Amino acid sequence: MASVEVSCTPPRSRREPEGRAQRQDKYSVLLPTYNERENLPLIVWLLVKSFSESGINYEIIIIDDGSPDGTRDVAEQLEKIYGSDKIVLRPREKKLGLGTAYIHGMKHATGNYIIIMDADLSHHPKFIPEFIRKQKEGNFDIVSGTRYKGNGGVYGWDLKRKIIRLYRKEVLQKLIEKCVSKGYVFQMEMIVRARQLNYTIGEVPISFVDRVYGESKLGGNEIVSFLKGLLTLFATT
Repeated sequence: MASVEVSCTPPRSRREPEGRAQRQDKYSVLLPTYNERENLPLIVWLLVKSFSESGINYEIIIIDDGSPDGTRDVAEQLEKIYGSDKIVLRPREKKLGLGTAYIHGMKHATGNYIIIMDADLSHHPKFIPEFIRKQKEGNFDIVSGTRYKGNGGVYGWDLKRKIIRLYRKEVLQKLIEKCVSKGYVFQMEMIVRARQLNYTIGEVPISFVDRVYGESKLGGNEIVSFLKGLLTLFATT
């Protein structure tokens, strides 16, 4: 009896270019860290588990900003455990801001999609396959997590919490060129610029959880800077 092969390849979006459909997508996670020694092994394990179980091609780029708690040493051990093709350590000498951390990580990303998230477990990696499904369903340029739609929830979450997002790499590169913010307002500015440039944005409801270990990296001065940045952003857009 002749064997029958069944293809599990998802149908290509009507707007998807031919060349992109013929290669496997790769997802680069940009993971800025500062004093995340306890959280980093767990978030990496969860990311690896989520990607591996879903058969997703990935790399995790860790951008440590000179953490005094030994986060870089932990990252080096994770690189040895999972391999330098999956864990890419690209540290910096000191804390230079979230926006510049993403710019630095982008220079080393080899994926055609970029995922940005925090290392403090405020976003669970289990939602990432849903982000990817959402992007493919609507062929979106950006997919953002939201606690205001569907079944999204919040546990210990406040104003300071950042948002997980998935971008086409070329879209993120264009947005970075347009953005002027360098601190925590950077992510909000990117979504404002994205709407100005008419990029398509999909949303996935997710639950946010306050950090598992350690204290928030935002001090009083940084909160003031964050609010000032918001005022500047809305005054100039």
